[in-house]
Amino acid sequence: MKVHERVAEKLAELGVAHAFGVIGSGNYAVTRGLVERGVRYTAARHEGGAAAMADAFARLSGTVPVLTVHQGCGLTNAVTGIGEAAKSGTPMLVLAAEPAAAAVHSNFRIAQDRLVESVGAVSMRITAGSAVRDIVLAHRTALARGVPVLVNLPLDVQAAESTEPDTPPHVPQDAPEASAADVARLAGLLARARRPVLIAGRGGRGAGPELRRLAEASGALLATSAVARGLFQGDPFDLDVSGGFSTPLAAELIGGADLLVSFGCALNMWTMRHGELVGPDTTVVQVDLDPLAPGRHRPVDLGVVGDAALTARAVTAALAADGAKESYRTEEVRARIEGEGRWRKVPYEDLGTAPGTGSATPGRIDPRTLTIALDRMLDRDRVLAVDSGNFLGYPTMFLDVPDEFGLCFSQAFQSVGLGLPSAIGAALAQPGRLPVCGTGDGGLLMAAAELETVVRLGLPMVVIVYNDAAYGAEIHHFGRTEADAGFVTFPDADLSAVARGYGFAAVTVRGPEDLSGVADWLAGPRDRPLLIDAKVADGEPSWWLAEAFKGH
Repeated sequence: MKVHERVAEKLAELGVAHAFGVIGSGNYAVTRGLVERGVRYTAARHEGGAAAMADAFARLSGTVPVLTVHQGCGLTNAVTGIGEAAKSGTPMLVLAAEPAAAAVHSNFRIAQDRLVESVGAVSMRITAGSAVRDIVLAHRTALARGVPVLVNLPLDVQAAESTEPDTPPHVPQDAPEASAADVARLAGLLARARRPVLIAGRGGRGAGPELRRLAEASGALLATSAVARGLFQGDPFDLDVSGGFSTPLAAELIGGADLLVSFGCALNMWTMRHGELVGPDTTVVQVDLDPLAPGRHRPVDLGVVGDAALTARAVTAALAADGAKESYRTEEVRARIEGEGRWRKVPYEDLGTAPGTGSATPGRIDPRTLTIALDRMLDRDRVLAVDSGNFLGYPTMFLDVPDEFGLCFSQAFQSVGLGLPSAIGAALAQPGRLPVCGTGDGGLLMAAAELETVVRLGLPMVVIVYNDAAYGAEIHHFGRTEADAGFVTFPDADLSAVARGYGFAAVTVRGPEDLSGVADWLAGPRDRPLLIDAKVADGEPSWWLAEAFKGH
């Protein structure tokens, strides 16, 4: 058996179920080997799209996918998506061909290892004598470190005969439990706290029931980082997202906490609003699997190394003798969360401009009005992916998600153009849910080639384009001038026509009355995806933008 066959065989044995990529001569054989061994393969139209698909699939499926690319240029095309995955802690394997050792002058030869390491990924190289061991180690590294791992596959090594004995797969170790001393310290802090808040991040996914029970026992309110939104869906004391996306009420109550306890959450500038959500006398505790995480972004009073669910369960047991506390969980707080705890319930002045009103930009819908209406219309059982840009707070916060696996928030690298392919990966990871993509006109045009992928795969996706005919974040950050035309503002493109050319159904929305076309699609056979070209009012920046640019 040749090395490329052994690599494919071992990956299938390790449980890799899905691969994404663009085929070139260098990665054809190993990708074909994966398909022949039962691994599903999704062909993207661009390697950057394939990387974003794999990233989203890993986040929302809990499995390790493969990204497969050609040597040199195939990998460079994928680097932005790999960088997003690396900065988001996504475990995935990148199989990249590499010129043969003798091909020293190949135009495909680049420093592939240094390229991916520069964006935070890990690089390894397959050798003929240890290919099976190498691929097992790469898979183990991706899982253990939560990182994309580049597996360089030199062409001469791929074609060599493999005589290596088999290497048994890695058996995952049990999640670490927090020490008894740390459990006792945290239980003591919660017992004494009068206004505790628990904040869960990516590392808290899957621990929702345990964290809810701990919150009930300690009288704590609940919140999440943006990437874990939906974890506490339906809980009457859920504040939704902590940080730049916080509602005024969430910011008030989190900022008024006397004890903040994070579970698998970085407590970085985004989640803590550059520290504004931590009061001067607030005690801060950080629980994380990574022993280096506590205190990485801000000082903490107690760092606890342990699994979120196991730690929450142990602390709840330690509190049980005292019975449940009311603390922050008063009837007044519950009523306020019910009445003003979601952005769609916060009053706003509608900035939409109807045609014929004399406005400089007639026929534009307020993005809040648009998204609130769509939230009521679209299936509740949905999976949402969002692109980056001024608009991103609207789909992220005004569209509800059913649980922590209902949102792919690819914003670690803040790259425009990853939203549409991320939505494809999310849809494949959560089949049966209505896939929804929120993107801007800039991001849609960057990723437009993947519209064909959506159609080819038969995904009943709804793509919402917040079309302000500009790079809106830059407009609002630097101000609008006459010199902006073609610089950060552009002619109003007919994106509905573009989408129809790929095989989508499409509607153009300038006001609430135009959403009848969306209702018609939802009531129909959904045999084609739908693109909504929403011409949005852009008179003021999204509320979160001022927070975001504080870090620039």
